[in-house]
Amino acid sequence: MTFNEGLQIDPNRVSGGGGGPGMGGGLALGGGALGIIAVIAALIFGGDPGSILGQFTGADSNAKSGTATLPTHCKTGADANKYVDCRVILTAQSLDGVWGTELPKQTNRKYVVPKVNLFSGAVNTGCGRASSAVGPFYCPADQTAYFDTSFFQELVDRFGSSGGPLAQEYVVAHEFGHHIQNLLGDINRAQRDPQGPTSGAVRTELQADCYAGVWANYADKLPAPGSNTPFLKPLTDNDIRDALSAASAVGDDRIQKAATGRVNPEAWTHGSSQERQTWFLTGYKTGQVKACDTYSAQDLNNPPALR
Repeated sequence: MTFNEGLQIDPNRVSGGGGGPGMGGGLALGGGALGIIAVIAALIFGGDPGSILGQFTGADSNAKSGTATLPTHCKTGADANKYVDCRVILTAQSLDGVWGTELPKQTNRKYVVPKVNLFSGAVNTGCGRASSAVGPFYCPADQTAYFDTSFFQELVDRFGSSGGPLAQEYVVAHEFGHHIQNLLGDINRAQRDPQGPTSGAVRTELQADCYAGVWANYADKLPAPGSNTPFLKPLTDNDIRDALSAASAVGDDRIQKAATGRVNPEAWTHGSSQERQTWFLTGYKTGQVKACDTYSAQDLNNPPALR
């Protein structure tokens, strides 16, 4: 997958470091390839991941706050194809373009552009203080997606994901998926039922995977604002395999198996590797928000839209 080289990158689309006031305990979603690092102890030992995420205030107080260098070197799509920070920015612009069109069309809800924050080390957010160990995450309290771009190499080295560009963009699109849930009023459903194979937490994360797939469906088709050219060149089977590799790498079952040699579905918070891939494909193949209704699905391994 490559961006069309001539597209212009807006470096002002992101901020660096800072964030919210670092106080308060609003629910933060995502993190560690969408929650895995932040709740890995809960996945292994069966603890309450909701309480772990709720302890963002003062989290990792020894972590040094850092402001990522704002990417003034990011000019065009060619830079996004070369540099990961530029890729995050242009992916965010692509997500804005897709959701700005499709959300009102499909749901009659206005798309509100989320903030994007690139940080290093640690950052204060509207959901509390977080370190890079949390990984990428979305904070509903300040409507911001947070990324330490060093995570993307960890996704390969620690979790065994493909290093392909769409694997990285899937992570960004997943966090924006949580923002879509916030706009549609579904974000808090994760906390009502915080763990287990069919829990609200799992359904919330799988829906964000599905929304990432919806974005992928349109990103190589809808023209970028002010242009006749889509953000992405046509996606190939290899591109989709990259995204599925990332989704599989952060499945609860795969993480548990690697850490302990066993799988405990009652401690799941994000869904199995197969479920994560299946729901991404549901969004990608249908391009429809309504196809991503994980909350009504009777069988999370068999979405109605793919039957």
